[in-house]
Amino acid sequence: MGNNEMSSEKQNGSIVDVGQSHKGKDDETTTSEEDPFQKIMEKAGNHGRFQLLYNIIFVMGLSMAGAMCYMNIILALNIPDHWCTVPGREQTNFTLDEWRRITLPTSKDNRGAEKYSSCQMFDVNFTEIDDWQNWNSTSPNVTACKNGWSYDRTWYDDTIPSQENWVCTHDLYVTNVFVVGRVTEVAGSFLLGQMGDIFGRRVVYYISVVFCSIGRLSSIITTAHYEWFLAFSGLAALTINSLFQSPQIIGMEISREQDRSLIAIYQSFGWSIGTTLMPLLFWWLRKWAPFMWITTIPTALVLIFSKYVIESPRWLISKKRFGDAIRQFKKIARINGRQFDMSEKELITIYMSTNQEVTYGIASLFSGWRLARNTCIMGFSWCVVAVSYFTLVLFSSRMQGNPFLNFLMQSIVEIPAYLLGRYLGDKFGRRFTNSSSFFVSFLACIPLILLATDEKYEFVIMGLAAFIKFLNAVTFFTASLQGMEIYPTCMRQTGIALGTILANAVGVVAPYLVYLGTTVDIRSPYYILGVLFFIGAVAALFLPETLHKKLPDTMEEARNFGIHDKFFSLPKAPPANAADETTEKLNQTKYAP
Repeated sequence: MGNNEMSSEKQNGSIVDVGQSHKGKDDETTTSEEDPFQKIMEKAGNHGRFQLLYNIIFVMGLSMAGAMCYMNIILALNIPDHWCTVPGREQTNFTLDEWRRITLPTSKDNRGAEKYSSCQMFDVNFTEIDDWQNWNSTSPNVTACKNGWSYDRTWYDDTIPSQENWVCTHDLYVTNVFVVGRVTEVAGSFLLGQMGDIFGRRVVYYISVVFCSIGRLSSIITTAHYEWFLAFSGLAALTINSLFQSPQIIGMEISREQDRSLIAIYQSFGWSIGTTLMPLLFWWLRKWAPFMWITTIPTALVLIFSKYVIESPRWLISKKRFGDAIRQFKKIARINGRQFDMSEKELITIYMSTNQEVTYGIASLFSGWRLARNTCIMGFSWCVVAVSYFTLVLFSSRMQGNPFLNFLMQSIVEIPAYLLGRYLGDKFGRRFTNSSSFFVSFLACIPLILLATDEKYEFVIMGLAAFIKFLNAVTFFTASLQGMEIYPTCMRQTGIALGTILANAVGVVAPYLVYLGTTVDIRSPYYILGVLFFIGAVAALFLPETLHKKLPDTMEEARNFGIHDKFFSLPKAPPANAADETTEKLNQTKYAP
């Protein structure tokens, strides 16, 4: 077969070209219709039973289990309202509120209002007082809690901090756990992101599931030993990002262009279902230990379905492993009820003119002005999304009222947000959706700053915070999709990992923002988030549009991605042709066995 010949195969009565020239023009972005890999995937089925099973089990199912395994620590580390335990009340008929008024000094909270101290008591032996009518509580000195702490058990029987007394002098213990998690996420994203592009998505998937499960399960049994608990919590976070990234990248690389946003929806729905179930489980169980076990074990159970885990044939082709790619195509075709009889020689002929460019890890993402600019903007978008997401989630569980309901509101709004993000992203493009959601989030911060100090607006504040979380989910959805579509196959997981590295590096400040908001001034987080949202809205406008564009396979394609796009324009779908219509019909569910 000559280098310039077109290789075609007859399948189900239709001729499908698979050798279409795949050399993208250096000066323009290639559309998805010109992608030779899609022609090959159509023979194995790029919208069949295999994709459905893969997306349900690994993209949505693993995302749901992984979300619970990752986020359960936030609820388990919640610090209930607490105060010094002062003996002597049992000898009186004082109510709890009356006893606290007598035995505890007051201090200002994060809204500037007076409240009973959580960490101090009057330095008096109240068991020896006989004449309460003549006792003056203004004269005694104040001291730190001498007899431990009492906890408000309205919502919890126990949490890890209430069980281990991680309060007052140890109140940074919880914040440090979140910070260590962000640090290990950075390290894991750096390592495993590049491993995914060097050694493959599949091996990274296995490593991620095992490490995340072992880390979280081990942390459950080491709470009495803080250093070990901290270490295992860090281990659980080490591989969490690749746990979500690897399956989604494979899913996108074996599916139609039209299904990219649907695959992102699968993962986003899985995440939201998991984070919505969590507070309901804890609300029901009331104890942190069974809650942690129940929300961690499902991640490990996903290993049962390992026979459906494949390596991305697109990645294998980029590494010139054509024989391995053929085996993956055949596995997909078998489950899809197709016959895939392309030989390794034919596949080599189609791609023989493609030169494998040497890459240098993360440094390659800055090997050209446009690619470097896209990488920086994507990284900043990820940073804003990460900081705002974790600040809002952590802050919600520390607001007044039902902590489970607060967390539930923050989670459940994500589901309609992802649907809106998909609609806007597929209708008006990823760039417009990303920028608009950032800008509206900035506007929503203004009334929050104005109203946050007044406790009578608590319900309004919760609603506005949930609305920002809704917009944050829209941004997260479109930014994730953009990242998958901007980077080339040979660097896709590395590019996504870089965004995650930057996000988690900057995300280290989120626990401290929450600490600042809960102990100093409740408005502090919203000042900072508002500025970040505004900058993110402007920066996102300078990203190229990725809707209806071919996934770049080479560094050259990535460097020229969107080079001729007009700044003030909306994406247009490519015109359909007869061959595409035939392929579309063959990919319909009714033709599957």
